[in-house]
Amino acid sequence: MSEHITATVVRSPGRLVREPDALAALLTAYHLCTEEEKGNPVADATRLPPRYRAEIDDPRTAFADDTVLIAVDGGVPAGCLVVTAPAGGSAEIKRLWTDPARRGRGIASVLLREAVAHCADGGVATVRLSVWNWRTSAIALYERLGFRVTGSWDPREDLVCMEHPAA
Repeated sequence: MSEHITATVVRSPGRLVREPDALAALLTAYHLCTEEEKGNPVADATRLPPRYRAEIDDPRTAFADDTVLIAVDGGVPAGCLVVTAPAGGSAEIKRLWTDPARRGRGIASVLLREAVAHCADGGVATVRLSVWNWRTSAIALYERLGFRVTGSWDPREDLVCMEHPAA
């Protein structure tokens, strides 16, 4: 299923490999979907909270200290993922998104495996993430890939926090 899918680091701290225009589109879709799921639907990206608009408008600045991966499926950008700069031996995965029309093809799995490998190569001990509790399919995927539920580091209700050893 995922034999034609590649995940490429397009940005890492101090190094810009390439910043495809598709990143803004993928982030826009992610944020619009998330706001709708949270019960705060907005008509378009201009109505998103300022911190999300900043990511869409200028991902180079928003993720300057982070690593960004883009998945390509059949030559088409199909998903993204951000790994925060390591702190205290751990890094955090954020903004995992797969184009809904391409789901079920292993894109998220490829992105997650590449992110964990990238963290391990960088000396990170633990990779963590948080996910809204209603995203049960995502939680099941994370568990299949070795992430385990842990105590919350985020005060927001309805978030499930998970960790995975990077090494």
